[in-house]
Amino acid sequence: MLEVHNLSVHYGSRSVLKEISFDLLPGSILAVLGPNGAGKTTLIRALSGIAPLTSGEVRVDGRSLNKLSAIDRAREIAVVPQARNLPPAFSAWETVLLGRTPHLNWLGQVSQKDEAIARQAMVATQTLELAQRPVGELSGGEQQRLLLARALAQAAPILLLDEPTSHLDLQFQIALLDQVRLLARQENLAVLIVLHDLNLAARYADRVALLAQGELRALGPAYEVLTPEMLSPVYHLPLEIFHAGPSQLPYIIPSLR
Repeated sequence: MLEVHNLSVHYGSRSVLKEISFDLLPGSILAVLGPNGAGKTTLIRALSGIAPLTSGEVRVDGRSLNKLSAIDRAREIAVVPQARNLPPAFSAWETVLLGRTPHLNWLGQVSQKDEAIARQAMVATQTLELAQRPVGELSGGEQQRLLLARALAQAAPILLLDEPTSHLDLQFQIALLDQVRLLARQENLAVLIVLHDLNLAARYADRVALLAQGELRALGPAYEVLTPEMLSPVYHLPLEIFHAGPSQLPYIIPSLR
Protein backbone atom coordinates (compact mmCIF):
# COMPACT_ATOMS: atom_id res chain seq x y z
CA MET A 1 0.00 0.00 0.00
CA LEU A 2 1.05 3.58 -0.69
CA GLU A 3 0.21 6.15 1.98
CA VAL A 4 0.33 9.91 1.44
CA HIS A 5 0.32 12.20 4.49
CA ASN A 6 0.02 16.00 4.20
CA LEU A 7 2.06 16.10 0.98
CA SER A 8 2.99 19.62 -0.15
CA VAL A 9 5.17 20.66 -3.09
CA HIS A 10 6.42 24.19 -3.79
CA TYR A 11 8.27 25.36 -6.89
CA GLY A 12 10.11 28.39 -5.58
CA SER A 13 7.49 30.54 -3.89
CA ARG A 14 4.62 28.92 -5.80
CA SER A 15 2.57 26.29 -3.99
CA VAL A 16 1.68 23.46 -6.41
CA LEU A 17 0.27 20.85 -3.99
CA LYS A 18 -1.12 21.67 -0.56
CA GLU A 19 -1.35 19.08 2.23
CA ILE A 20 -2.62 16.16 0.15
CA SER A 21 -3.48 12.95 2.05
CA PHE A 22 -4.84 9.63 0.79
CA ASP A 23 -4.12 5.89 0.63
CA LEU A 24 -3.62 3.88 -2.56
CA LEU A 25 -5.02 0.42 -1.95
CA PRO A 26 -3.96 -2.89 -3.55
CA GLY A 27 -6.39 -4.32 -6.07
CA SER A 28 -8.06 -0.99 -6.81
CA ILE A 29 -7.90 2.01 -9.14
CA LEU A 30 -7.80 5.61 -7.94
CA ALA A 31 -8.48 8.16 -10.69
CA VAL A 32 -7.09 11.67 -10.19
CA LEU A 33 -9.13 14.35 -11.93
CA GLY A 34 -8.91 18.10 -12.20
CA PRO A 35 -8.48 20.96 -14.65
CA ASN A 36 -5.17 21.93 -16.24
CA GLY A 37 -2.76 23.29 -13.64
CA ALA A 38 -4.43 21.46 -10.75
CA GLY A 39 -1.18 19.64 -9.84
CA LYS A 40 -1.96 16.17 -11.22
CA THR A 41 1.38 15.57 -12.96
CA THR A 42 3.28 17.05 -10.01
CA LEU A 43 1.49 14.54 -7.79
CA ILE A 44 2.75 11.66 -9.97
CA ARG A 45 6.29 13.09 -9.82
CA ALA A 46 6.12 13.45 -6.05
CA LEU A 47 4.79 9.93 -5.50
CA SER A 48 7.54 8.44 -7.67
CA GLY A 49 10.31 10.32 -5.87
CA ILE A 50 11.19 12.67 -8.75
CA ALA A 51 9.74 15.92 -7.34
CA PRO A 52 11.04 16.69 -3.84
CA LEU A 53 8.45 17.26 -1.14
CA THR A 54 8.31 20.58 0.66
CA SER A 55 6.57 18.86 3.56
CA GLY A 56 4.65 15.69 4.33
CA GLU A 57 5.53 12.07 3.66
CA VAL A 58 4.94 9.24 1.20
CA ARG A 59 5.17 5.70 2.60
CA VAL A 60 5.35 2.41 0.70
CA ASP A 61 4.37 -0.60 2.80
CA GLY A 62 5.25 1.41 5.87
CA ARG A 63 8.64 2.60 4.60
CA SER A 64 9.33 6.25 3.88
CA LEU A 65 9.82 6.82 0.14
CA ASN A 66 12.72 9.22 0.64
CA LYS A 67 14.65 6.54 2.53
CA LEU A 68 14.45 4.03 -0.33
CA SER A 69 17.24 3.76 -2.88
CA ALA A 70 16.44 4.43 -6.55
CA ILE A 71 16.52 0.67 -7.23
CA ASP A 72 14.19 -0.10 -4.34
CA ARG A 73 11.78 2.63 -5.50
CA ALA A 74 11.79 1.16 -9.00
CA ARG A 75 10.98 -2.27 -7.61
CA GLU A 76 7.97 -0.85 -5.76
CA ILE A 77 6.62 1.84 -8.12
CA ALA A 78 6.28 1.80 -11.91
CA VAL A 79 5.36 4.98 -13.79
CA VAL A 80 3.80 5.57 -17.19
CA PRO A 81 4.71 9.23 -17.82
CA GLN A 82 2.76 11.72 -19.89
CA ALA A 83 5.77 12.79 -21.94
CA ARG A 84 7.26 10.23 -24.29
CA ASN A 85 11.05 10.37 -24.29
CA LEU A 86 11.85 6.88 -25.54
CA PRO A 87 15.23 6.35 -27.25
CA PRO A 88 14.31 6.43 -30.97
CA ALA A 89 17.05 4.02 -32.10
CA PHE A 90 16.04 1.32 -29.61
CA SER A 91 13.74 -1.42 -30.78
CA ALA A 92 10.40 -1.79 -29.05
CA TRP A 93 11.68 -5.04 -27.51
CA GLU A 94 14.81 -3.36 -26.09
CA THR A 95 12.65 -0.56 -24.70
CA VAL A 96 10.34 -2.91 -22.82
CA LEU A 97 13.31 -4.86 -21.46
CA LEU A 98 14.47 -1.62 -19.81
CA GLY A 99 11.61 -2.19 -17.38
CA ARG A 100 13.52 -5.17 -16.01
CA THR A 101 16.55 -3.05 -15.04
CA PRO A 102 15.74 -2.96 -11.28
CA HIS A 103 15.69 -6.77 -11.21
CA LEU A 104 18.92 -7.54 -13.12
CA ASN A 105 21.98 -9.01 -11.39
CA TRP A 106 25.09 -6.94 -10.75
CA LEU A 107 26.39 -7.78 -14.24
CA GLY A 108 23.21 -6.42 -15.82
CA GLN A 109 22.47 -9.75 -17.49
CA VAL A 110 18.96 -10.38 -18.86
CA SER A 111 17.66 -13.83 -17.92
CA GLN A 112 15.06 -16.01 -19.60
CA LYS A 113 12.69 -15.00 -16.79
CA ASP A 114 13.24 -11.32 -17.62
CA GLU A 115 12.52 -11.99 -21.30
CA ALA A 116 9.39 -13.98 -20.45
CA ILE A 117 8.04 -11.15 -18.25
CA ALA A 118 8.79 -8.54 -20.95
CA ARG A 119 7.07 -10.67 -23.59
CA GLN A 120 4.03 -11.11 -21.38
CA ALA A 121 3.86 -7.33 -20.88
CA MET A 122 3.93 -6.79 -24.65
CA VAL A 123 1.20 -9.36 -25.20
CA ALA A 124 -0.94 -7.62 -22.57
CA THR A 125 -0.53 -4.24 -24.31
CA GLN A 126 -0.84 -5.56 -27.87
CA THR A 127 2.69 -4.45 -28.73
CA LEU A 128 4.41 -7.78 -29.37
CA GLU A 129 4.03 -7.35 -33.14
CA LEU A 130 6.07 -4.12 -32.80
CA ALA A 131 8.98 -5.87 -31.06
CA GLN A 132 11.61 -5.45 -33.81
CA ARG A 133 10.61 -1.98 -34.97
CA PRO A 134 12.66 1.09 -33.96
CA VAL A 135 10.80 3.25 -31.48
CA GLY A 136 11.38 6.33 -33.64
CA GLU A 137 9.15 4.80 -36.34
CA LEU A 138 6.19 4.21 -34.02
CA SER A 139 3.12 6.41 -33.77
CA GLY A 140 2.28 8.33 -30.62
CA GLY A 141 -0.35 5.76 -29.67
CA GLU A 142 2.04 2.87 -30.24
CA GLN A 143 4.67 4.54 -28.07
CA GLN A 144 2.07 5.12 -25.35
CA ARG A 145 1.24 1.41 -25.27
CA LEU A 146 4.97 0.65 -25.22
CA LEU A 147 5.38 2.83 -22.12
CA LEU A 148 2.70 0.80 -20.40
CA ALA A 149 4.41 -2.44 -21.46
CA ARG A 150 7.71 -1.17 -20.01
CA ALA A 151 5.99 -0.31 -16.73
CA LEU A 152 4.29 -3.72 -16.56
CA ALA A 153 7.64 -5.43 -17.21
CA GLN A 154 8.91 -3.66 -14.10
CA ALA A 155 6.59 -5.94 -12.09
CA ALA A 156 6.09 -3.34 -9.35
CA PRO A 157 3.06 -3.59 -7.03
CA ILE A 158 2.25 0.13 -7.46
CA LEU A 159 1.43 1.55 -10.89
CA LEU A 160 1.17 5.30 -11.57
CA LEU A 161 -0.18 6.41 -14.95
CA ASP A 162 -0.19 10.04 -16.13
CA GLU A 163 -2.88 10.49 -18.81
CA PRO A 164 -2.09 7.17 -20.53
CA THR A 165 -5.01 7.49 -22.99
CA SER A 166 -4.09 10.91 -24.37
CA HIS A 167 -2.59 9.62 -27.64
CA LEU A 168 -4.88 6.64 -28.16
CA ASP A 169 -7.98 6.26 -30.27
CA LEU A 170 -11.16 5.07 -28.60
CA GLN A 171 -10.50 1.38 -29.31
CA PHE A 172 -7.11 1.41 -27.60
CA GLN A 173 -8.30 3.67 -24.75
CA ILE A 174 -10.83 1.03 -23.77
CA ALA A 175 -8.43 -1.87 -24.38
CA LEU A 176 -5.69 -0.24 -22.28
CA LEU A 177 -7.95 0.61 -19.36
CA ASP A 178 -9.61 -2.81 -19.49
CA GLN A 179 -6.14 -4.32 -19.18
CA VAL A 180 -5.17 -2.02 -16.30
CA ARG A 181 -8.35 -2.92 -14.42
CA LEU A 182 -7.76 -6.63 -15.03
CA LEU A 183 -4.18 -6.38 -13.76
CA ALA A 184 -5.29 -4.45 -10.70
CA ARG A 185 -7.71 -7.24 -9.82
CA GLN A 186 -5.62 -10.28 -10.80
CA GLU A 187 -2.18 -9.06 -9.69
CA ASN A 188 -3.46 -7.01 -6.72
CA LEU A 189 -1.83 -3.86 -8.08
CA ALA A 190 -2.41 -0.49 -6.46
CA VAL A 191 -3.14 1.80 -9.43
CA LEU A 192 -3.30 5.60 -9.58
CA ILE A 193 -4.29 7.02 -12.95
CA VAL A 194 -4.50 10.67 -13.98
CA LEU A 195 -7.34 11.21 -16.45
CA HIS A 196 -8.94 14.15 -18.22
CA ASP A 197 -11.96 12.18 -19.40
CA LEU A 198 -14.55 12.19 -16.62
CA ASN A 199 -16.54 9.40 -18.26
CA LEU A 200 -13.53 7.08 -18.38
CA ALA A 201 -13.02 7.75 -14.67
CA ALA A 202 -16.66 6.90 -14.02
CA ARG A 203 -16.26 3.64 -15.92
CA TYR A 204 -12.98 2.40 -14.43
CA ALA A 205 -12.22 4.05 -11.08
CA ASP A 206 -13.05 2.53 -7.73
CA ARG A 207 -12.34 5.89 -6.10
CA VAL A 208 -11.84 9.40 -7.44
CA ALA A 209 -9.59 12.19 -6.16
CA LEU A 210 -10.58 15.65 -7.37
CA LEU A 211 -7.78 18.24 -7.46
CA ALA A 212 -8.13 21.98 -7.99
CA GLN A 213 -5.44 24.63 -7.49
CA GLY A 214 -3.25 22.10 -5.74
CA GLU A 215 -5.88 21.16 -3.19
CA LEU A 216 -7.72 17.86 -2.74
CA ARG A 217 -11.34 18.99 -3.06
CA ALA A 218 -12.95 15.54 -2.86
CA LEU A 219 -11.96 11.90 -2.38
CA GLY A 220 -14.29 8.93 -2.39
CA PRO A 221 -16.21 6.42 -4.47
CA ALA A 222 -16.84 7.54 -8.04
CA TYR A 223 -20.59 7.85 -7.49
CA GLU A 224 -19.99 10.31 -4.62
CA VAL A 225 -17.41 12.52 -6.32
CA LEU A 226 -18.71 12.53 -9.90
CA THR A 227 -21.69 14.76 -9.27
CA PRO A 228 -22.58 18.20 -10.68
CA GLU A 229 -22.28 19.67 -7.18
CA MET A 230 -18.66 18.48 -6.90
CA LEU A 231 -17.49 18.91 -10.49
CA SER A 232 -19.09 22.13 -11.73
CA PRO A 233 -17.29 24.49 -9.29
CA VAL A 234 -13.93 22.87 -10.10
CA TYR A 235 -14.32 22.96 -13.90
CA HIS A 236 -16.22 26.29 -13.89
CA LEU A 237 -18.84 24.76 -16.13
CA PRO A 238 -22.42 23.60 -15.50
CA LEU A 239 -22.53 19.84 -15.90
CA GLU A 240 -25.27 17.23 -16.08
CA ILE A 241 -25.09 13.53 -15.33
CA PHE A 242 -27.15 10.80 -16.95
CA HIS A 243 -27.21 7.10 -16.13
CA ALA A 244 -27.47 4.50 -18.86
CA GLY A 245 -27.11 0.78 -19.50
CA PRO A 246 -27.64 -2.18 -17.20
CA SER A 247 -24.90 -0.99 -14.83
CA GLN A 248 -26.32 2.55 -14.74
CA LEU A 249 -22.91 4.08 -15.36
CA PRO A 250 -22.91 7.87 -15.08
CA TYR A 251 -22.31 9.93 -18.23
CA ILE A 252 -21.18 13.49 -17.66
CA ILE A 253 -21.83 16.22 -20.24
CA PRO A 254 -21.90 20.03 -20.26
CA SER A 255 -25.32 21.33 -19.40
CA LEU A 256 -27.43 22.29 -22.42
CA ARG A 257 -29.47 24.73 -20.38
